[in-house]
Amino acid sequence: MIEKTMTIGEFVEKYPDKVDILLEAGMHCLGCPASQAETIEEACEVHGIDVNELLKKINE
Repeated sequence: MIEKTMTIGEFVEKYPDKVDILLEAGMHCLGCPASQAETIEEACEVHGIDVNELLKKINE
């Protein structure tokens, strides 16, 4: 199960098949060096995305 404390870098590395979900949510800077150390929760805050809704989609 993917949690909000996972970094974007870890997510992209472990779940490349789910990256499209982040892109569709509006996170278009997944390759940015700064985003690699951000948690999913922090990235959601920056982009105005509900972290719980995003995690529901990711963990389906």
